[in-house]
Amino acid sequence: MTRLGILQPLIIPALALALVPPGAPAVPHVALASGAATAPSGVGLRPGETPVRIRTLSLPGRLVEHAPRLRSTHPLPLDSAEQVAVTWAAGQPAPQVEIRTRAAARWSTWEAVQPLEDGEASEGNGTAGSDLAWVGHRSDVQIRVRGALPRGLSAVLIDPGHRDADADPRAASTPDAPEPGAPTHDASTQDASTYGGAVPAAYRLAADTTTSTTYHDTVLDSPPKTTFPTPHAPRPFIYTRHAWNADESLRPNPPEYSLTISQVHLHHTVSTNSYTRSEVPAMIRGMYSYHVKTLGWNDIGYNFLVDRFGRIWEGRYGGITYPVRGAHTLGFNHRSVGISVIGNFETAKPTDALLSSVARLAAWKLDLYGRPASGTTSRTSEGSDLYPNGEVVRLPVFDGHRDTNQTACPGRYLYARLPDLRRWAQRIENQY
Repeated sequence: MTRLGILQPLIIPALALALVPPGAPAVPHVALASGAATAPSGVGLRPGETPVRIRTLSLPGRLVEHAPRLRSTHPLPLDSAEQVAVTWAAGQPAPQVEIRTRAAARWSTWEAVQPLEDGEASEGNGTAGSDLAWVGHRSDVQIRVRGALPRGLSAVLIDPGHRDADADPRAASTPDAPEPGAPTHDASTQDASTYGGAVPAAYRLAADTTTSTTYHDTVLDSPPKTTFPTPHAPRPFIYTRHAWNADESLRPNPPEYSLTISQVHLHHTVSTNSYTRSEVPAMIRGMYSYHVKTLGWNDIGYNFLVDRFGRIWEGRYGGITYPVRGAHTLGFNHRSVGISVIGNFETAKPTDALLSSVARLAAWKLDLYGRPASGTTSRTSEGSDLYPNGEVVRLPVFDGHRDTNQTACPGRYLYARLPDLRRWAQRIENQY
C-alpha cells in the first residue's frame, strides 16, 4: 500500500551503510526459542499442502545498540518463513525500520520497511504494522531500527505454506467461471488502448454527499438488491479465493456491503517485483493471514489483486460482483473497490499484461454500477489524513491511493499510468 518495496535497489544510498563498523566481531546467529508462535489451524489442507505459520517475536530484547538511536537484531533464522513484517502498538509513531536478508552467506542491501497505512478504522486489534515484505527462500533476516522504539515492537515471520496446486491454480482448483462473452485467458493479449469511443453523455453520477458534520456510510450485512445493466462490460477471468487456498475459518466476521460502488482505488503491495507465477498464491495467503491474525482485520484488505503476469485474484470475501466493503483506503472504503497490484511500482514499471487486466477489471466493476471510469464523483470522507470526517471532495472515479491519503501508493510509475488506465477502461465500457 505504501512507498518502497523489499529486495529492490535502494533509492537512498545511505540505507546501504554497514550495520557494524569494520573490524567489529561477527554477529552471531541467534535461536528464536523464546519467540511466541501462532499455531496454524490446518483447515482445508489436502495432500501436498502445508499450513500457513506465523511467528511473532518481541524485538526490544533482541536489539543491540550500535550507535546513538541505531539498534539492530542479530541474524534471525527465517526457518522457512518467506514474508517479514514489523508491528507495534497502534497510536504510536511508526518506527524507522530497515531489513536485510541472507542467502548462501551473502547479505542483501538494507531496505526500508514502510508502514501499512490507511486500512479501515473500524477493524483491527490495536496493532499497527508495516507492509509485508516477500523475501523468498532466504536463511536469515536482520532488522534495524532508527530513533525511538514504539511500544509493542515485534517482528512477524510468515511461512505461507506449500501447495502443489500453486504451480497451476487454474487447473488444480475451481476458479470462478467467467460470464458469457468474457475472456477466458488470464492476461489480455489485446492492449486495452485499442478500444475506442468517447465518454457517453448518458452517464450520470449520483453524488455521495451529506450535510452532516459526521459521516458514516450505510453498512449492510448482505448484498443490496441491484439490477445490473444489460449489456455491460464483460467480466475478466478471476481466480477465486479457492484458487489461492484461503482458510475461510480465519475470518472473524462476515463481510459487510455498501449500497453501491462509486469508485475504484488503485494500490500496490510494495513487495518484490521478481516473484514467480507459482509464488503468487502463497504471497496472497500470507497477506491474508497477516491482515487477519496479526492485525485483527476482518479479512484481507483488498477486494482484488493483480499480479505482474496479468492474473486477477479475488481478495476480500463476499462475492466479486457485489459492493463488498474492504479495508484499503482509510476514509473512502465505503462505496468503493480496492485493487492492489502485487509489486513495488515506486521502483519498477508495470507490465503491459498487468495494466490491461487492471483496465478490464475496473471497466467491468464500474460499468455494473453505471460509473464512467474517466469521470469524477463527489465523495464524503469518513476521515483520512488528507480529508477530515464529513468533508466532501471531488475525486476521480478511478483514482490512486495517494488521492485520498498521505502516501506514495500506488507508486510513481503505476500512478503515472492512471490516465491511460482510465481511458482504456472507459473505452471498454463504451462498447457495451
